[in-house]
Amino acid sequence: MRNLLWLQGGACSGNTLSLLNASDPDVFEFFSQHNIKLLWHPSLSLDSIGVKRIMEDIINGKIRLNIFVFEGSVILGPNNSGTFNMFAGKPMKDWVKYLAPLSEYIIAVGDCASFGGIPAADPNPTQSTGLQFFKKEIGGFLGKNFRTKSGLPIINISGCPAHPDWILTTISLISEGKMTEDMLDEFNRPKIFYSTTTQFGCPRQPYFTYKISSKELGHKEGCLYFDLGCRGAYTKSPCNSILWNNQSSKTRVGTPCMGCTEFDFPTFNFFHPEKNTSGIQKTLPLGMSK
Repeated sequence: MRNLLWLQGGACSGNTLSLLNASDPDVFEFFSQHNIKLLWHPSLSLDSIGVKRIMEDIINGKIRLNIFVFEGSVILGPNNSGTFNMFAGKPMKDWVKYLAPLSEYIIAVGDCASFGGIPAADPNPTQSTGLQFFKKEIGGFLGKNFRTKSGLPIINISGCPAHPDWILTTISLISEGKMTEDMLDEFNRPKIFYSTTTQFGCPRQPYFTYKISSKELGHKEGCLYFDLGCRGAYTKSPCNSILWNNQSSKTRVGTPCMGCTEFDFPTFNFFHPEKNTSGIQKTLPLGMSK
């Protein structure tokens, strides 16, 4: 039996809602199949008082913490006190500080936990950060040299939200003892999900190749990159190969990819026009120029 604790910092619960869309198996059948005991979850557990006792028992060595899942940013404000995000009588950041060294594996679920995400966007009044990254910079709340008891760094499952298959497959690799550091990319994300861009499997790829642009959202012919700012060419995720709700993705319904699995999400300059050498209007991600 492996014990799993799921806590939430500065977040909208979007990754939890995504997790509940898992099918074949659903999340509860998955836990049963993999012999995982859910110690506590902010949305799935009925007892909101008992979590303090559970965390204290982990800290006191009475309960072994195999998998620690954290959703949302770590809130340090105001003035590094963490009191913007109180939980069970302490700043949430303090619980994370005590629990992290006792965890065999830690998964940062979603862009907020991975990189800081929307809460960490400028001017970042809550002083939000990711567990081991702050945007592109390694370090975050736990520091660049932090390792769990298994010897691995924080495993980042970035996305806003993360796909349920990405989450459960990662937990499954951990529970079966198959997760190793060489399976992670430079941002400590599993390469099986973050080694190709969103363009892979996109049905609009031929339009990109021949520079045929769509100027409208929706089911219109053309690529969404040149005039509508699609970031699929720069975004590492399998959204067009592991489909959402087993049937679709943003680009398949005519909505540009927003790059939500990347460290610089959100950019707030979605439409950033540039001209390429052919004179075709196009958009570039934040920080990129010709």
